[in-house]
Amino acid sequence: MSGTEHLTVRREGATLVLTLNRPQAKNALSLSMLVGLYDGWIEADEDEAIRSIVLTGAGGAFCAGMDLKALAGKGMEGERYRDRLKADPDLHWKAMLRHHRPRKPVIAAVEGYCVAGGTEILQGTDIRVAGESATFGLFEVKRGLFPIGGSTVRLQRQIPRTHALEMLLTGRPYGAREAAGIGLIGHVVPDGTALDKALEIAEQINACGPLAVEAVKASVYDTAEMTETDGLAAELKRGWPIFDTTDAKEGARAFAQKRPPVYKRA
Repeated sequence: MSGTEHLTVRREGATLVLTLNRPQAKNALSLSMLVGLYDGWIEADEDEAIRSIVLTGAGGAFCAGMDLKALAGKGMEGERYRDRLKADPDLHWKAMLRHHRPRKPVIAAVEGYCVAGGTEILQGTDIRVAGESATFGLFEVKRGLFPIGGSTVRLQRQIPRTHALEMLLTGRPYGAREAAGIGLIGHVVPDGTALDKALEIAEQINACGPLAVEAVKASVYDTAEMTETDGLAAELKRGWPIFDTTDAKEGARAFAQKRPPVYKRA
């Protein structure tokens, strides 16, 4: 398994858990963290035993956004990763899920601050859980900056445009209940239990046919901007072959035999 000073990786069954681990800075983004994130996404893509990913933060925070000094590679942790960024100048955008979409479902488990770059990474995840005291927001305009992690494009596609514009243009904080009310997150749970809920959802996903799960996720994203006619055609092209897999046959057999299915990705 991969991992860096600011990004820890562990397995929970078929789930890969990536933890932003810089709690003294509310998990503000560093070069070490971004390299670890990117490596984690790639590990999940390439390891067929991994069926879902949970992204969370250490120390009661998710991510407080960019640390410009750390992103420049200053300090002992950053220096050793400069060659990685030089070899792939797009690495930081892939790490933040701006220029990379993992094949496996990504579930965010948010506690505390999830603001600026944290809210931008959040928009690259598929399912979102937050503790009731979590805070969200895109503060860039307050600092005379631009939320260049994708928010001016993605946010209006994920929540109603009026709410997206208010979040983008006011730079104000949003509590978990309000964030759920506008559709930014899906679950609000007691503080300290977001990871537990995310792992519970991951287990439900892991129990499903992995080929079907990946195909469904890909279809949702690939058809999002298509016309209904084109989308339905694309869905049929992607979905019909799933019925010929051994996973599909195992699912039908297990249902008939009233037992849990055992999927082997074939």
